[in-house]
Amino acid sequence: MSVPQQVILRPVVTEKTTDQQANDNQYTFEVAKGANKIEIRKAIEMVFGVRVRTVRTQVVRGDLKRVGQFWGRKRSWKKAVVTLHPDDSIDLYGEE
Repeated sequence: MSVPQQVILRPVVTEKTTDQQANDNQYTFEVAKGANKIEIRKAIEMVFGVRVRTVRTQVVRGDLKRVGQFWGRKRSWKKAVVTLHPDDSIDLYGEE
């Protein structure tokens, strides 16, 4: 995965991740399942021009869902929580 746009799929924006951005300078992204921490770090640094301190990853398993008599499963995806250097920040909302 050499292209950063294939590694970083989208930011995850929830109440919890917004609090992490404000308090701990941590940003959460949905990333490709095959991406490792080194590839994620390089992609974040290239796309956003920031310095990454740590990368934590986890695979989120898809939930079982039922519609009537049919059972299905949501898709599984990989999440990365990226901690940045205290002087850096990422503008996810296009305010700056």
